[in-house]
Amino acid sequence: MPNDTALFIGQFLRSPATIGAVAPSSRRLAAAVCAPIPERGEPIVVELGPGTGAFTAEIQQRLDGRGHHLAVELNEQLARLLAERYPAVDVAHDDATRLGELLGERGLRMADVVVSGLPWAAFPDDVQRELLGAVTGAMSPGAAFTTFSYIHAIPLSSARRFRALLAERFEEVVPGRTVWRNTPPAFVFHARRPR
Repeated sequence: MPNDTALFIGQFLRSPATIGAVAPSSRRLAAAVCAPIPERGEPIVVELGPGTGAFTAEIQQRLDGRGHHLAVELNEQLARLLAERYPAVDVAHDDATRLGELLGERGLRMADVVVSGLPWAAFPDDVQRELLGAVTGAMSPGAAFTTFSYIHAIPLSSARRFRALLAERFEEVVPGRTVWRNTPPAFVFHARRPR
């Protein structure tokens, strides 16, 4: 099994705007980000930018064989690795802007939970808007969206713009506590009821 940190650094150096991290997320951050996954039923859970699978493992544990877990990864090498590690996960090597189409191709209704590992603060305004539009367009009315931001990104204009965009696209946005046991430290946004 490859060293995830080394793989992440290599992919980050090749494409920092799409990878956005130099190390996989910690278990504590994964637990915080995946908290909205329901304990019962057959939820459709979408994971965006799963990387090497830190959130994937947590989602699989919480689902415990229920529902449908669609993981959308743009990086071909990471998508291939994820599919090998997690055969129960429906891994799509594709662009998250096609989320509605990806769900439709699988005969799935709208997502109940969307967990995002995408580097939102690294994206320009038009990309943030296009991606978040695809996400909200593919969510059921009561669905939850969770993502995170690194603490050092708080002052960036792109991070402030993304927080404003979240408030514009969701009725409720609640920032979580800082997860200090992550490299680098991060905090989570929980958003509900897409507009």
